[in-house]
Amino acid sequence: MPDIRPIKDLRNTTEISKLCHENKEPIFITKNGYGDMVVMSMETYEKKLAKAELYEKLAKAEEQLENGKPLEDAADVFKRLKDKYGK
Repeated sequence: MPDIRPIKDLRNTTEISKLCHENKEPIFITKNGYGDMVVMSMETYEKKLAKAELYEKLAKAEEQLENGKPLEDAADVFKRLKDKYGK
């Protein structure tokens, strides 16, 4: 269930920060009863951004597959990554 708070609650930054870190979810801020902004921890933001980037890459790969573009062999991809990062 999303946490929805009025904008006046932003006065208590310590409480808002604590909620962001404990719940690991965004807090939706309203102004005059309407949605205005979202506040979240850096960790939550980075995870959501990474997930969005992954979905974008998957959509691009699906589009390439549908358009008949050649796919890379997984073994080649992992070898290239291993060579690049040394693990």
